[in-house]
Amino acid sequence: MYKKNIAVIGSTGSIGTQTLDIVSENPDRFGVSILAAGSRVDELIEQAKKHRPNLAVIADESKYSTLRNALEPLGIETAAGSKALAEAMERDDFSTVVTATVGYSGLEPTIRAIRSGKDIALANKETLVVAGELITRMLSTSTATILPVDSEHSAIYQCLVGEDPATVDRLIITASGGPFRTRSAQELLNVTVADALKHPNWNMGNKITIDSATMMNKAFEIIEARWLFNIPGNRIEAVVHPQSIVHSMVQFCDGAVKAQLGVPDMHLPIRYALGDARRMESPERRLTLSDYASLTFEKPDVEKFPCLNLAYRALDEGGTTPCVINAANEIAVAAFLEGRIKFLDIYKVIESTLARTESTKHPSYDDLVQTNTIARTRANEIINSLN
Repeated sequence: MYKKNIAVIGSTGSIGTQTLDIVSENPDRFGVSILAAGSRVDELIEQAKKHRPNLAVIADESKYSTLRNALEPLGIETAAGSKALAEAMERDDFSTVVTATVGYSGLEPTIRAIRSGKDIALANKETLVVAGELITRMLSTSTATILPVDSEHSAIYQCLVGEDPATVDRLIITASGGPFRTRSAQELLNVTVADALKHPNWNMGNKITIDSATMMNKAFEIIEARWLFNIPGNRIEAVVHPQSIVHSMVQFCDGAVKAQLGVPDMHLPIRYALGDARRMESPERRLTLSDYASLTFEKPDVEKFPCLNLAYRALDEGGTTPCVINAANEIAVAAFLEGRIKFLDIYKVIESTLARTESTKHPSYDDLVQTNTIARTRANEIINSLN
């Protein structure tokens, strides 16, 4: 059997650790060539000792000596910093990269991997949110392919297998509604960080969990779907589905709707992407429909969760507008997690940053880097003014 060697960016996070679960279950199918993490050096060391990659990279350069001292005696090459990670994507000892990191930091490594013809198992939403137009242009001249790892986009991908793209009427992305689905707008005025981190269905990192609470996560998924499936934004919608069993749906021109269902567990979409859209045996818990008395759906409340509408603004305006939204959101979410702003201030920071940052049409990578820097500076200024 052909053994696929992979690189895992963000190996110590939720998607990264579940990816390595699947590698451990299938040692004849998968090998690990590169492991990369942000700052959790002790976890990265333990992963490297188990999976024996050729290279381990820590983004936090202050942790490098710890990494090097632990792994180089074992014959594992080590490196540190974002530049080293980006350069590692051009190595020839792996064919697929799992981009499991969160935020803008996933963009440059993904671009380098595409240029090198690597296949991408994409869990980093921000890559297509920030640079969807640029990534699409690059893919048109590369041998690289992208398979989505997000449960929603994997569901849509699976629903489209065997279908004529011309028959697709709309994409329907499901959302749990997050921890505040049933709270009133008044109740959101004073929610705490602990409240926002109590997701009802999914176990995710802090940043993604806050994005779910604001529904910015769903806005990003709408933008991502536009580029993944070449469907205009006005034919992509979100629907709240509190049980998180239907992961997304596709409606066709004849009115038929196809859905992909499963338990709320990311092993399934990760396994599907690693298997190149071929199904692999799984030891995970199976969905039993009799366990669910009902599956319900409702329209999202965009007045209570205005971040959702930013998806359509981003797609309508195009250019660097999505980059500004992402940058401002990352800064605002970090400030909320640190207790520097309130929950509802997240949207205010994004709106104010958009108002103060000029958009550039058809941006190059350098344009995106510059816009990201400017938007982050503006967002921090706005947060300081709120305080």
